[in-house]
Amino acid sequence: MKHLRHLNKYFVKYKWKLISGLIITIAARIFAIYYIPLIGNSTNVIEGYVKGEITDVSFVRSELVYNILLIIGATLISAFLTFLMRQTFIVVSRHMEYDLKNEVYRHYQDLSLNFYKKNRTGDLMNRISDDVSKVRMYLGPAIMYSVTTFTSTVVVLIYMIEAAPELTLFTVIPLPVLSFAIYKLSVAIHKRSTVVQQYLSRLNTFTQESFSGIAVIKSYGIEPQTNRNFTELSNTNRDKNIDLVKVQAFFFPLMVLLIGISNILVIYIGGRKYLNGEIENLGVIVEFLLYVNMLTWPVASIGWVTSLIQQAEASQERINEFLNQKPEIKNHKSAPDKIAGSIAFKNVSFTYDDTNITALKNVSFEVKNGETLAIIGKTGAGKSTVLELIGRLYDVDQGEISIDGTNIRELNLESLRNSIGYVPQDAFLFSDSIRNNIKFGKTSASDEEIYEAARNASVHKNITGFSKGYDTVLGERGITLSGGQKQRVSIARAIIHNPAILLFDDCLSAVDTETEEEILNNLFKISQNKTTIIVSHRISSAKNADKIIILEDGKIVQQGAHSQLINQEGYYKELYAKQLNEKEM
Repeated sequence: MKHLRHLNKYFVKYKWKLISGLIITIAARIFAIYYIPLIGNSTNVIEGYVKGEITDVSFVRSELVYNILLIIGATLISAFLTFLMRQTFIVVSRHMEYDLKNEVYRHYQDLSLNFYKKNRTGDLMNRISDDVSKVRMYLGPAIMYSVTTFTSTVVVLIYMIEAAPELTLFTVIPLPVLSFAIYKLSVAIHKRSTVVQQYLSRLNTFTQESFSGIAVIKSYGIEPQTNRNFTELSNTNRDKNIDLVKVQAFFFPLMVLLIGISNILVIYIGGRKYLNGEIENLGVIVEFLLYVNMLTWPVASIGWVTSLIQQAEASQERINEFLNQKPEIKNHKSAPDKIAGSIAFKNVSFTYDDTNITALKNVSFEVKNGETLAIIGKTGAGKSTVLELIGRLYDVDQGEISIDGTNIRELNLESLRNSIGYVPQDAFLFSDSIRNNIKFGKTSASDEEIYEAARNASVHKNITGFSKGYDTVLGERGITLSGGQKQRVSIARAIIHNPAILLFDDCLSAVDTETEEEILNNLFKISQNKTTIIVSHRISSAKNADKIIILEDGKIVQQGAHSQLINQEGYYKELYAKQLNEKEM
């Protein structure tokens, strides 16, 4: 139960609702059991009339009618209170589920980018959906039935001891056996539940990746192989679930067996005591049979509740595994900062944890507020890493990055990122309308601001050409659009909120040179008084920059303006000549 301790804060939060539910439950159980002594009394009255001890028929009739009316009244009250009980506990469990899902989701957002490189999307989704649902069953039904079971058992035992203490002792003999069996089965259920959740995560991950990569699967014609892999994984998942169900299947038959033994003991021992005159009234035996059978569901539910708790324990352990992970990137300052935009790298080195690749080695450069820097280099030279470090998606291993003369670690993280318009190399769009994808950069943007941003990104004409225009809903990851259109919508999203720093990571690679020229001219206008960094493989994107640096194997090998670099021997001059020849051809 140690992993479920994390949920105690939710019990404290909703303590008054839970206390009211507890009171309602106790009242409901008392009224539910209240009818049993009335049946016992009715049996005694009938027995007395049969034996001739009671001769007044009207007394018998009135006594029976009175008891029947009390039984109906108690049953109706019990039913109403049971309804309130379920409303209280189940509604509270839904609130707790809501809170837990939000806690997990917020923590996911706080975790660093490195976390997402090490964990699969399907597994993350399973923990916030299926695992949280398993925990809710503990927060709601398991708690509710635990309270019901405990209350019913205590009240029933009080009535039984009051009626016949010795017979009660014989009746509860099977309970220690039941307790031991529950303990052994609980251990087995916990182990199997953990395995089931792990395989369910694998199945969700495989399914999510298959749907996201369906175009690749179809283009390579590997549907049969994918189906076989899914079937194999699905069969394994089924087998693990069957292993769990086999253990769970022992619970109910075991409960029924032990309750049956208790009934036999009541009839045999109680019957002998009645015949020997130790029990005066037959109604006592009738009451005991009803008490024992009333314990059937509470006792039987022990197994079900135990199963729910063990599954919740396994799921909460998986949830805690992520909740206990601390964000690598921490916000060290709560007060907002005003970001102007000058950037300086001082002897910066950085190595990726997941691949152990050193992306930058002792890199130093400076971009003043309002200047444009272009970064050129081969694939894997470290260009994108520079932009990720400026957005503080990672922290440097050595050296220092400063913004406006302040170490980037000392800036308010939210202020920093709100001051950046970032267009990643792999343009990501959400499964929403084009309008909302652009407004993602500024949720309060007016339609005119959206249209202006789209015009500056040279995508307005494309959008208005769609049948639904800006209300066109995109497929997953923006699959509805072409590569160039996705890049231009991403540019519009970045520039709409007028940031102090603009970062473009090879975001014009999928557009033709004419469109590229149009976009660059627009960006040149809107980037006045903004710090702009452009990563590109094209000289055309870099030539108008105030400064150009050439990265090779994580090091700066050349830097200067376009006019200087084309006259220096090196990568830039070679790339310029090559692209100039391609343009002439």
